[in-house]
Amino acid sequence: MKQKISLEVKRRGMTNNIKLGYGGIREVEFFGQIFQLIRGGVTPSLQDRRIQKTLTVLFNENYISKKVCDELTRAYIFLRNTEHRLQEFSDQQTHVIPSDSVAKTRLAASMGFDTPEAFDHQLDKHRKIVHSHFDKLLEAKDSEPIDDRTREIQTGLEAIWGDLLEESKRQKILLAAGYENFDEVERLLDHLRNHPATRSLSSDGRQRLDRLMPIMLKEIGRSEHPIVVLNRIVDLIKTIEQRTNYLALLLENPTAIVHMVNLVSASPWIVSFLSRHPVLLDELLDPRTLYRPPEKPELQKEIRKRLDLASNRDFEYQIQELSIFKQVNTLRVAAADVTGALTLMRTSDHLTEIAETVLNEVVELSWNHLVEKHGVPTCQMDGMEIGRGFSVIAYGKLGGIEFGYGSDLDMVFLHAGTQGQTHDGKHPIDNQQFFARLGQRVIHILTTHTAVGKLYEPDMRLRPSGSSGILVSHIEGFKDYQTNKAWTWEHQALIKARPISGDIKMAKRFEHIRSEVLARPRIKAKLKQDVVDMRERMRKELSSTDPGLFDLKQDTGGIVDIEFLVQYLVLLKSCEYKELLKWTDIVRLLETLKETGIINDPVAHILKVAYLTYRSAVHQFSLQEKPAKAPETKFRGMRENVSQTWKDIMEIE
Repeated sequence: MKQKISLEVKRRGMTNNIKLGYGGIREVEFFGQIFQLIRGGVTPSLQDRRIQKTLTVLFNENYISKKVCDELTRAYIFLRNTEHRLQEFSDQQTHVIPSDSVAKTRLAASMGFDTPEAFDHQLDKHRKIVHSHFDKLLEAKDSEPIDDRTREIQTGLEAIWGDLLEESKRQKILLAAGYENFDEVERLLDHLRNHPATRSLSSDGRQRLDRLMPIMLKEIGRSEHPIVVLNRIVDLIKTIEQRTNYLALLLENPTAIVHMVNLVSASPWIVSFLSRHPVLLDELLDPRTLYRPPEKPELQKEIRKRLDLASNRDFEYQIQELSIFKQVNTLRVAAADVTGALTLMRTSDHLTEIAETVLNEVVELSWNHLVEKHGVPTCQMDGMEIGRGFSVIAYGKLGGIEFGYGSDLDMVFLHAGTQGQTHDGKHPIDNQQFFARLGQRVIHILTTHTAVGKLYEPDMRLRPSGSSGILVSHIEGFKDYQTNKAWTWEHQALIKARPISGDIKMAKRFEHIRSEVLARPRIKAKLKQDVVDMRERMRKELSSTDPGLFDLKQDTGGIVDIEFLVQYLVLLKSCEYKELLKWTDIVRLLETLKETGIINDPVAHILKVAYLTYRSAVHQFSLQEKPAKAPETKFRGMRENVSQTWKDIMEIE
């Protein structure tokens, strides 16, 4: 399209046309539109029709510099004002600068210039600037010198993809490109050539694929394990090739191919993620954001911007914006993670913060939707009215700040609604019913399938009375349940619980209940027996049955043993050491157990190192889309140390 614009200007001699000619209005608009086409799907603020607004957004989002933004904006205003003066005088659609001297003098004067020459100078200056920026769009960035050897490999790979070479020449080219297993390369390429999605491509789509595959083969050949990467890339291309604009995006951005190969080489999980959400492919274009996950304040700012822009759209569109936000930021975390830019704990921190940010907005959307329809519920605490009277309590990995790429949202919903009905709404309902619907609405938004996937899988089984209990519990009912009816394992789960969304007074009330329940004096023998019995039951149901393999989570000496040890000690000693009530994550709880003298330094070191080592291994298995099982010999010493510590502390006397 850009080439056609340039050729048209040359062919039709549009020198004096301020709209269609060199450095004209169309070139400014095209400049903005190219970014809108590429980035508009994940940056909703770029979907504006106004070019000046688009240029401002491009600067605010760091796609262009302030200098470029200011130069194009000034030029656009000048060109449009000139257009207006021409059309006001002629009373018709015209964009051509007049050639006769009287008309030129009149135009210059209407634009505030003393002479036609002064106007021409300013116009020429603006048009040169516009064309300079236009000319730099999509310019080739091939900095790699192409010598005869490189050209021979490129030509050979094109012939290999086209299946045009005899076997001996194919092998010679593949070896030079970095491949050794020739038969496997041929098998994978044949599989892609003959796949139904490839066979049904349009003529344009097939041409794009034919141009893309040799480039892709060349880049894959440079990776550490070319066959593995080729296998993964072929799977990805099968998924996206019917939407040929994605093939075009990769063709026009060679750096995106480099980033894709690097990430795909590191993790098959990323391949699966991109296959499920190909809209994220354009994230590969900008390494400034791809490998730098934003901190929580930035996340909150970004999500609010998205939802503010989508506020006048339908509900499903708003959910879709939340999904894009979650997926874009998850990809950024994964990219930083697999390239070694993040530690395990920082990765979990980022993923936890993304989930918290999304959940806060989901609760906000749900609340506003129900209040608009039914009005506001009355809520009280300690005899005094409070605000929203709703809180989301995170449990499990979310509560323990150990969130992973595929983690569920373990949650409990609490409210402080009074007897009676909502007020100031079109259709008042019972306060209890309002909160039940609020909980249902939150779950509905989290699990709604949109064109770009869904948000999260919620798990509500840790609420009072489990799956048979009501979805949203009254906070005083929750207190009564935890005080009088909860099992020991439910108190173990409470150790990882923390409020992450909702009314601040509700959050404080929950923290008070949690502290009160956890710090209750317990009979050591009974507590130990309960914890040991539950652990034995889990071992029987969940431990690995594969001989020679160690399940890092469930087998003896694994992650769950460490968690149960820590939870037992917290429940036993919180009545003496209030410091144990502060944290929800295992690592900081271990440090607190050491600082209080409940366990000594060597034991704390053994458990902490083992816990972090196991979690890191589980995380890597997850990125490789493998179960968390290692050869039995790999962690033998560590496992034996954890098992001995379990025996020392948990053995029934």
